[in-house]
Amino acid sequence: MGTINYGRVILGGLVAGLVSDALGYLVDGVLLAPSWAGGMRVLGLTEFSPNQWIWFNVLGLVTGIVLVWIYAAIRPRFGAGAKTAVLAGLAVWVVGGLVPNLSFMWFGGLFSHHLAIKTTAGGLVEVLAGALAGAFLYKE
Repeated sequence: MGTINYGRVILGGLVAGLVSDALGYLVDGVLLAPSWAGGMRVLGLTEFSPNQWIWFNVLGLVTGIVLVWIYAAIRPRFGAGAKTAVLAGLAVWVVGGLVPNLSFMWFGGLFSHHLAIKTTAGGLVEVLAGALAGAFLYKE
């Protein structure tokens, strides 16, 4: 069993985070922007500030690094490639997207169910695309 190449984890993770962040901007910052703005108004809040968007992107980079680290950790068991990248991406999405969105947006009633469904589905696409990009760059 090989050791984890942490340099490649960082490189692949940053790429995974960039891909995920770019797609996240398209989904949440463009396509769902009116829904987010309306949901924020209902809560009595303003739209997200540029500073908040910066922090969302930083968290996206950190998530990408964690995602590729998970990929590197499960690779000896599942093998290198897209299937393993998708499994790592699904693990990250469940913990970082599905569960929080269901908890706060759906069951907590903070935002509409339509917004919860759309942003959660968009998050799945974002994470899986990032996982595939990051895993492509990872080498032991």
